[in-house]
Amino acid sequence: MDLQRYSGLWYEFARYENRFEEGCEGVTAEYTPQPDGVIAVKNSCREATVDGPLKVSNGKAKPAGDPKGAKLKVSFFGPALMTNYWVLDHGDDYDWSIVGEGSGRYLWILTREPRPSAERRVELIARAKSLGYDTDMLRYTEQPAR
Repeated sequence: MDLQRYSGLWYEFARYENRFEEGCEGVTAEYTPQPDGVIAVKNSCREATVDGPLKVSNGKAKPAGDPKGAKLKVSFFGPALMTNYWVLDHGDDYDWSIVGEGSGRYLWILTREPRPSAERRVELIARAKSLGYDTDMLRYTEQPAR
């Protein structure tokens, strides 16, 4: 995986519900490579609705020794609390990605556009299912119109 191409702004299309995103809509993630090899991470969401109050979490990611670069360690609370962030699949043009962490407990489907087409949504759900995820557990994220 090319981390330079992966960097930039992503919109959350769907996720497995989790406590740190509970009630979030309009979720985005932005990845910015730093000169020291660390990747700055900025996660944003709106509470309850796409017009709700903005919540922002800043963290850092670093490659986890995977030669393909698809496995990262991410922390929002300092180096003692690094968690897995695995890019399980992505588009050839880096226009979508499916992210998990190995246990199957977490799943995110990200796109470069806030509202992917119906065809793209079906494709991404099928890809997540082919990776062994229970797509009935997906929670679809509301995104604002551009």
